[in-house]
Amino acid sequence: MTGTRVSNAVPLEDKSGPRTGVLCAGALVLDTLVRPFDDIRWGTTTFVESIETRVGGSAANTARALGLLGVAVRVTAFLGKDQAASTIRSELSRCHVELSSIIHVDTPTAETVVLINSAGDRQFLHRKGCSEIAFGNGLEFSPELTSRMAHFHLASLYVVPNLRQQAPTMLHNARAAGLKTSLDTCWDPRGEWMRVLAPCLPYLDILFMNEDEAAQICPGKSVPEAGREISLAGTGMVVVKNSYRGCHVYTQGREIICPAYEVTARDTTGAGDCFVAGFLAAHLKGETPERAGLMGNAAGALSVQQIGAVEGLLQIGDMEEWMAQTALRALRD
Repeated sequence: MTGTRVSNAVPLEDKSGPRTGVLCAGALVLDTLVRPFDDIRWGTTTFVESIETRVGGSAANTARALGLLGVAVRVTAFLGKDQAASTIRSELSRCHVELSSIIHVDTPTAETVVLINSAGDRQFLHRKGCSEIAFGNGLEFSPELTSRMAHFHLASLYVVPNLRQQAPTMLHNARAAGLKTSLDTCWDPRGEWMRVLAPCLPYLDILFMNEDEAAQICPGKSVPEAGREISLAGTGMVVVKNSYRGCHVYTQGREIICPAYEVTARDTTGAGDCFVAGFLAAHLKGETPERAGLMGNAAGALSVQQIGAVEGLLQIGDMEEWMAQTALRALRD
């Protein structure tokens, strides 16, 4: 397999500068969002309100959100040599994501159809495309790749097939290159869950998962039990995203519950990825886990109020002002 790197982005300043950025690896996907779609009735026609093309994939969503929040961000991933790839590159550039580490191959770009029902819940129909061959040899953390980067975030663990084998080595090598690490699990369509995740845990500073994923990773365990169990495996911090109930953070034997913001959801696509970006943006600034959890919740809340993953996000200063003016949901909810 051969590929080419193509860049139309401005580099992240001089390589000798301080490390402040995030290197994201994972899936870049072109999404087609269909809304609302509540029932499958084969052999019929259903009228919907909107059919829109958006950039998606966990790495793309988190990288874009970080860029919009003002964090220096570079993405490493695989794209085809097609119109979908051009659309993705253009959108990433718009969000200030540095693109020089994207590899282009002769396999089509990954695409997903997202069916969104009236409540904002989603069903994904995914063609893996070049994600099928991405990271077949892992990732070399060269000086060029890691320049100005402080943190390595691995998205799409269960979506990009080769990451199932390569992720532990990639995380180990990221730490060897001087980077802190995090991973967002996403849903596992193969149901392998902890068998794939467990080898990654000793090399993680932060693990992100949502409550449904936590139930699969630690079956029969409550969210607090799952958080504590994974922490014992060596992961420095475990963050469980609980949708409209906010998030739980487990670190150094502590459980921190951060309430969600009171908003009305229109589309939850990418909300978890935006949460990760908000949390990492705060964490990189040295904020407490409590503050990072709230900033993650705020980024997720802003995301769900608009169609598409990052369209609702604000710049970091405006987001903090929004947080000060927006009510928090009662924890009992």
